[in-house]
Amino acid sequence: MIYLTWPRSARIGYRTALLLLAMLLQSCSHSGPVPINTEHQSVNRNERVRLLVLHYTAINWQQSLKALTQPGATAVSAHYLIPESFDPSYPADQPLQVYQLVPETQRAWHAGASRWEDRSALNDQSIGIELVNLGWCYQRTVAAPHPSANELCLTPDYDPAQLQLLASLLKDVLARNPEISPTRVVAHSDIAPSRKQDPGPRLPWQWLARQGIGAWYDNPVLLKYWQGISTLPDARLVQRALQRYGYGITVTGVWDAPSRDVLLAFQRHFVPNRVTGELDHETVAVLWALLEKYFPDSLTGSDSLALALE
Repeated sequence: MIYLTWPRSARIGYRTALLLLAMLLQSCSHSGPVPINTEHQSVNRNERVRLLVLHYTAINWQQSLKALTQPGATAVSAHYLIPESFDPSYPADQPLQVYQLVPETQRAWHAGASRWEDRSALNDQSIGIELVNLGWCYQRTVAAPHPSANELCLTPDYDPAQLQLLASLLKDVLARNPEISPTRVVAHSDIAPSRKQDPGPRLPWQWLARQGIGAWYDNPVLLKYWQGISTLPDARLVQRALQRYGYGITVTGVWDAPSRDVLLAFQRHFVPNRVTGELDHETVAVLWALLEKYFPDSLTGSDSLALALE
């Protein structure tokens, strides 16, 4: 009898070939999607989107569309763009409508260097909406003695038809993104106060709030603080109050240029009749009325921001 013996290397190669063949046959028998069990869902999570940021484009429809969709020196984009009526660059045969430029599941480049609450780099967690509006703020080339005289903002009124589209879009976005609380519907200038002024002081935030969109104060509470404040709070307390509301301000106790920038942003949003960058009784009253409505815990406890009222 004759026995044939394969070399060891040949035996190993043969076994490897059999294993690969078995794996190939198995993969062919399961050509569909891999089954995934979703029975056990973790409660340790939240929504990725927590901010809604409003902008104006400062340029017309045609220029806005190009800037937000095409390559350029600075790559910018937004999730939505809303045109305005009577813009000669907008196609006359098209009805005014909302344009989605980036899916909400993807990151749009609209916020830039930014901060709100305890978060920064807000492109990662926000939805950006651009409104076509030719608003612009100008800075003096030679500084004036009073800081409030160094900026001139020319913002046209927003188009009512455009605002109706905005309100409808915002309600839809908020319904799908429960992490966006009222104080997280913000202006570009709120999250980047030293760089940006948009969407300017003419955006009707109070009108939006009446439709359940964003934050606004209650008039009786405003009056309580306005009538009760005899002395304006010091810089440290105001800085802490602005920080508690969400602004990325550093508490230094000194009313410096960055603090003035933050106050300008706050006034554009909530006190558009007093966009000065300076503290006054109305601005302070509005700030504390907002804290009482949305952050009442900040007015109690050992580290309270409560004001002494007459």
